[in-house]
Amino acid sequence: MTDRKIRNMEEFAAVSGISRPTVSKYFNDPDSVRATTRKKIEAALDKHDYQPNVFAINQNRRKTKNLGVVVPNLADPFFSEIARRVELACIDAGYSPILLSSHGTPAMERDNLSSLRSLKPAGVLLAPFGRLSEKEAIKAFDADFPMVLFDANINDVGQAFVGTNNAQSIDLMVEYLCRSGEPPCFFEMKSPSNPNANKRRQAYIESMERHGQTPEIYQAEGEGWNFEEIGSLEGGRMLSDRAFRTNTILCSNDRLAIGVLAAAYARDIRVGHGSNCELRIAGHDDHPFSRFTCPPLTTIAQDYEAIANRAVNTLFGILNSEENGSERTETLFDGRLIMRDSA
Repeated sequence: MTDRKIRNMEEFAAVSGISRPTVSKYFNDPDSVRATTRKKIEAALDKHDYQPNVFAINQNRRKTKNLGVVVPNLADPFFSEIARRVELACIDAGYSPILLSSHGTPAMERDNLSSLRSLKPAGVLLAPFGRLSEKEAIKAFDADFPMVLFDANINDVGQAFVGTNNAQSIDLMVEYLCRSGEPPCFFEMKSPSNPNANKRRQAYIESMERHGQTPEIYQAEGEGWNFEEIGSLEGGRMLSDRAFRTNTILCSNDRLAIGVLAAAYARDIRVGHGSNCELRIAGHDDHPFSRFTCPPLTTIAQDYEAIANRAVNTLFGILNSEENGSERTETLFDGRLIMRDSA
């Protein structure tokens, strides 16, 4: 290995004695050059320890190997887990994922798409805010780049959507809770950030009616991403006021449920399905922390891996297709009931 620092592809071509076009062709597709030439280039790479600028190479392609992945908030372990799976699927397919978090603000979501535009991505996988998203900004980006939405849907945006079948998953939970104890009430935020919350509320209402039960919906004041705090404060207030008309609470998501669990603990209310328990609490999502709460949270597991793989493969299918303007597709995966000690 030489001590000289190679700054760009031109310098590497000069010191290795290989033409610049051949070097560029190799970095675009190693199999596109002859085996003997490939060996020379790889030997020169070892000798000079040259690492090409992948983004610069991609910028010079008509179709780059950059893929944008945008999620609402990487601080949320749910999104960090699904983003991790999406990112790995992109890498396995030979793409360079650019993972961006919108940090809980729709304006940052818009700015992230603006930043990606300058990198000329082959396509984008977007988990949008939904109701709070700046839809016109997303539609403008969608007009210029292939886009697949996952987790949260926005009608008429993107060429495909991949997510969870909330109607099926909520019905599965309601059926279990009704069968195993008192019918559940539904606890949610009054102004939910994610459109899945609205779908889950409607699914709860329809499922309760199918089971011959009266829906009971309780809404917490507050908005944003501090779900645990909202669940603890508002759920605790309702527990203190004995507002819940049933001893079974189905929360719109696991993070709200974790907050309600904390509120119950603070009030010495025993949670679980034993004869000495006063309250049952269930959630939705199988949040990475849900198995470690006290007691462990009964919930619905979303199929992270299936959603990630289908979203990525759908985008690849769009990129490899010669057809434009194909009909938008939606793919929903069923949830799975996870029975733990809280309900």
